[in-house]
Amino acid sequence: MIAGSMWLLWLITAIWAFSFSLIDVYLARSVDSYIAVFLRMLLAASLFLPILRWKALRERTAFVLMAIGGVQIGMTYLLLYHAFAYLTVPEILLFTIFTPLYITLIDELVLNRQHVPLRWWLAAGLAVFGAAVIRYDAVSEDFIVGFLLIQAANVCFAAGQIAYKRALLGSVREQAQVFGWFFIGALIVSGIGTALFGDWSRSPQTAVQWGVLIWLGLGASGLGYLGWNMATKWVNTGQLATMNNMLIPAGILVNFLFWNRDIDWLRLLIGGTIIVASVMLCQARRDLATPLARES
Repeated sequence: MIAGSMWLLWLITAIWAFSFSLIDVYLARSVDSYIAVFLRMLLAASLFLPILRWKALRERTAFVLMAIGGVQIGMTYLLLYHAFAYLTVPEILLFTIFTPLYITLIDELVLNRQHVPLRWWLAAGLAVFGAAVIRYDAVSEDFIVGFLLIQAANVCFAAGQIAYKRALLGSVREQAQVFGWFFIGALIVSGIGTALFGDWSRSPQTAVQWGVLIWLGLGASGLGYLGWNMATKWVNTGQLATMNNMLIPAGILVNFLFWNRDIDWLRLLIGGTIIVASVMLCQARRDLATPLARES
């Protein structure tokens, strides 16, 4: 099951790698970010509401699942979409390097209250250094704002993953039948943001924009988050953190192959090698793997 879950994480990583470029090319500068996030969550929720078993969970558990969805994707997407106004796709991808550290801190310190292994700190430092090698430039106001937005999004995304990993939600089939609560929470958060700050004059207009949003809502968000969150229950914390970083090289490669964006290959090779080394260092050993509550 662990091996299958890792393959599932790899598949979803490839799917999400396209999402960054699709948002940047077709949505970021033409469609209001609040509206785009709200429509994605509405589409994703519509995928699971028909099979939602409303009384399958206790009220408290259903509320927890809604809260996880509201934080992991509702808040994450609102922050992420805003960051596109300040940063390029490669910059956004590179600034997600801190997510593994946040995952470790939240899982080990907040939930389990254990000391973070020294190798995790070393790995995080290597990842940051690798990102600096790939892209170092003069720090602008936009840079700082975008960086802070991405870090807030990283914290939300990490917290949601760990919270779902630790939640007792039953078998794979049972999780699918209650996953609608996850998107209801995300829909509420994104709906509040849209009501307060959305600019409806910048709603999606073209068939291409609607097509991208439909794919992002049903595919990348709907099926993507279901598969990713289910897989988190079968991999250890080190593996989960590792796969969060694998989106960086995948997204940069997609950005180059499909949209021919400029890349400094030498710096990418050197920095990417450093990041891969940090990922390998993050890989938890079998004897240090975080025990999971296996659910049948």
